[in-house]
Amino acid sequence: MQGGGARQEAPRMEEQEKGPDPQEEEEEEEEEEGEAGRLALRFQRGFLSAQRLPCFPWADLEKKLKTSKDSSLLLTILRETVLHPLCLKYPPSVKYRRCFLSELIKKHEATGAEPLDQIYESLADVLNAEESANFYKSYLLPSEEAITLGESMAIISQGTTGLVTWDAGLYLAEWALENPALFTNRSILELGSGIGLTGLAICKACHPSKYTFSDHHPCVLQKLLENIRLNGFAPESDICSCSPAKLDTQKAELAGFEGPQISVTELDWSLVTKEELAGLSSDVVIAADVVYDPELMHSLIRVLQKLPSGLDGKKAPEVYIAFTVRNPDTYHCFQTELDKVGIKWQAVPCLQKNMFPYDPHAKITLLRLFI
Repeated sequence: MQGGGARQEAPRMEEQEKGPDPQEEEEEEEEEEGEAGRLALRFQRGFLSAQRLPCFPWADLEKKLKTSKDSSLLLTILRETVLHPLCLKYPPSVKYRRCFLSELIKKHEATGAEPLDQIYESLADVLNAEESANFYKSYLLPSEEAITLGESMAIISQGTTGLVTWDAGLYLAEWALENPALFTNRSILELGSGIGLTGLAICKACHPSKYTFSDHHPCVLQKLLENIRLNGFAPESDICSCSPAKLDTQKAELAGFEGPQISVTELDWSLVTKEELAGLSSDVVIAADVVYDPELMHSLIRVLQKLPSGLDGKKAPEVYIAFTVRNPDTYHCFQTELDKVGIKWQAVPCLQKNMFPYDPHAKITLLRLFI
């Protein structure tokens, strides 16, 4: 038997470890930058509208800071909040800015990183600023256009609650932005406009042909006019109060203005007549946070009864009322009173989004009324 030589196997070449894929690394970096950008945007929207500090995504920020290679995210948040042009021109209250920066510094220091001079410099500027009785809130629309409002520091100021923005107004504004066709090229009457958030959102994003803001308290009406002007609109009542010479100048300036026809009306619910309401020729009537007091509720219902009903040959407007249910008894009382006077109502499905900074846990209801 012929013996063969031992067969030698060729030595195996160890596979070289595969290096990182540049494309994958680039995609990961882009995804990380995208997440950081979205987080900064959440801080921006919350800060400019003076959202309650506990509602900010602090936990998400802490998580990102732990894995971040540098302080770029914090600098981006600083740039999009305290150093944002809107904040520099129309700032939230000094106290609010101070508390926000203090919290931002606390989150940064928890990482053990070197102090950021820019944040401490911003805090020093705020500490040297004087507090005012009034401050600003800015709400960013989906188009990135802003609504800026001057508000009062106190919930009740000068005998009225109308100098601040309430959750139901934010909710109604957001609902309107999701249903623009209801308002486009139509005449809108808002009852109890307050300082104007809901109406300004509709005027900027939903393109009504005519919008009538209304309220009764003189201080609220004055602040409402200021906020309408602040957002680039010229209400008719503002123009009509001018001298003839100034009127001609303003008419010339507004010759190319393509926005809705806007008016501000002092409307006393206890005195307004059917004829006055009919004269407004409203296709849609809206109101927010006007159902919180039994006396006010009954005045509102009397106004609703005076709206054109369709029985008198005039088209009845569509009516939507939004309110926060703080007391279930008040809510049920409102429904009962509507039933008594023959005004049918229907609950409108709740929103799925939370674009504006109203309390997501608040029980806010939107009713459509059939006059």
